[in-house]
Amino acid sequence: MVNPQHSHGAAERDTQRARRNPDSRRSDRRQLEDRPVSLRRIGRLFSAHRSTLGVVIALIVVSSTIGLAQPFLVRHVIDVALPGQDVGLLVWCVVGMVAVAVASAALGIFQTLLSTRVGQQVMHRLRSDLFTHLQRQSVDFFTRTRGGEVQSRMVNDIGSMQGVVTSTATAIAANVTVVIGTVIAMFALDWRLALISLVVLPPAVITTRQVARMRYAVTSQRQAKLADLHAQVEEGLSVSGILLTKTLGSAPALAGRFERTSHELVDLEIRSQLAGRWRMATMQIIFAAVPAALYLAAGLPVTREGVTIGTLVAFVSLQSSLFRPLMGLLNVGVDVTASLALFSRIFEYLDLPVEIDDPADPVRLGEVDGEVRFDHVTFGYDASTAVLHDIDLTVPAGSSLALVGATGSGKSTLAGLVARLHDPGSGRVTLDGVDLRDLTLADVAEAVGVVTQETYLLHASVRDNLRHARPDATDEQIEAAARAARIHDLVESLPEGYDTMVGSRGHRFSGGEQQRLAIARTLLRDPRVLVLDEATSALDNTTEREVQAALDTLARGRTTITIAHRLSTVRNADQIAVLDRGRVVERGTHEELLLAGGRYADLVRGGLERTTQAA
Repeated sequence: MVNPQHSHGAAERDTQRARRNPDSRRSDRRQLEDRPVSLRRIGRLFSAHRSTLGVVIALIVVSSTIGLAQPFLVRHVIDVALPGQDVGLLVWCVVGMVAVAVASAALGIFQTLLSTRVGQQVMHRLRSDLFTHLQRQSVDFFTRTRGGEVQSRMVNDIGSMQGVVTSTATAIAANVTVVIGTVIAMFALDWRLALISLVVLPPAVITTRQVARMRYAVTSQRQAKLADLHAQVEEGLSVSGILLTKTLGSAPALAGRFERTSHELVDLEIRSQLAGRWRMATMQIIFAAVPAALYLAAGLPVTREGVTIGTLVAFVSLQSSLFRPLMGLLNVGVDVTASLALFSRIFEYLDLPVEIDDPADPVRLGEVDGEVRFDHVTFGYDASTAVLHDIDLTVPAGSSLALVGATGSGKSTLAGLVARLHDPGSGRVTLDGVDLRDLTLADVAEAVGVVTQETYLLHASVRDNLRHARPDATDEQIEAAARAARIHDLVESLPEGYDTMVGSRGHRFSGGEQQRLAIARTLLRDPRVLVLDEATSALDNTTEREVQAALDTLARGRTTITIAHRLSTVRNADQIAVLDRGRVVERGTHEELLLAGGRYADLVRGGLERTTQAA
């Protein structure tokens, strides 16, 4: 007979599958329809492990075959050893039973070790390749990708793919081997009983499948209704939801809607529990009915001749063990679809084109002077809408340019082109006369330093955060950069100094302190071109003056492009460019633009720091 735990395990697996149904199964099918997966491509992932996988398959076959010896040993004990009181034969049969169990367990452990190792190595390669490939994607990709989607594919999808090797693939191989071996062994024991089993078993399997489908349907409806209930709780009992409910007086309507959903869930819960009981009851009936049919057949005059007690016991044991792998093979379609969908999602990211990449034949810059030129640059985040229009600006080496303009005028976009976060749609951005697209990304990053208004610090020590910009920096160089950014004294005053952990996203420090750490990190690289995108926006007036003074000192001899929000930052620039709707409408020094009485003068009169914000 089948172990009752097997039936419980089968029911649990059905419940797990039901939790994936129908939404996840439909999602898997849609994914495969949109982006079919080549089995050959999947096979190439495992091509380096062909020999190991061959050993795994061999171990599965050997383990399954050895396991089939158990019923034959049982028959020998019942038909020969016990009736003949042959103690020696009985001992050998018992030893054989134990040996079969030990061998099967040992082979199973070794097979799991090998398959897990292969799976982990393949997952490691996929993770590393995907991480590297995604790092090469443009900023645009991350701005248009839903938050958490990248992390989900990196962690959840690749982690789930481990089951393709250690669970799905090996389960298919094991189930196929067990089914084929068991059928052969059944015919070897008694061909008449085997035929009876093959007649009785299909209706049993079909009945179980039908009950399972019914349970899937009910459970999926129940899960959908539970999702509705959770959504209503989140919407109705959150701070924002409560405020909205109270201000609109919609509490009775929401309560009525919640009560209806909850009442519908009661009916579905009852149906779900009954479906589960039907599932268990059907399996229990089958587990009792099939052996009963065999006992009946063994006792009928037509078939009982030649059927010994040992053969019958052994046969029932074999027949019972056939049900579970057979059901596993019938459910393999769901597992394979889910596995292929995982590969499809990973390959979808791996196949993303790299929009901004190193040139095939890069130009090598010698000593960088730092002249930046925007040569009739036009740019848009999509083909239909241009954000910048025919920008023609030259920033001589060692000079400073301030960009001012209202929100959405294109200041940050223009500054991002200097760091090659984007490539212009037409025109070119040059460094010392060389198009940035002709330089490697590493050379651009070395020549151009960027400090943005959004500071990002790693969950590491202050020292490691600064050294992230320059891994070979000495402690003296790190401290010099911190002094220049006016943050050294604060860091030194901390109990652990430069070994202080900044915390997740730098929460250990205030916004102004984080900004100064970011400035120090950039200055540590000693770039020839500085892009300051509202770099002092998070600082108070006193701290801003300190940091600005340090930046003014360090900017000497460098090319500096500043997106400014305060008049004090703008007025000392060598030239000021005023942007309006992606066009340079004015250009000159502070005094020249004030005398011109145009857009810049209006901004100053209106209060520059209130009117101009990050684009």
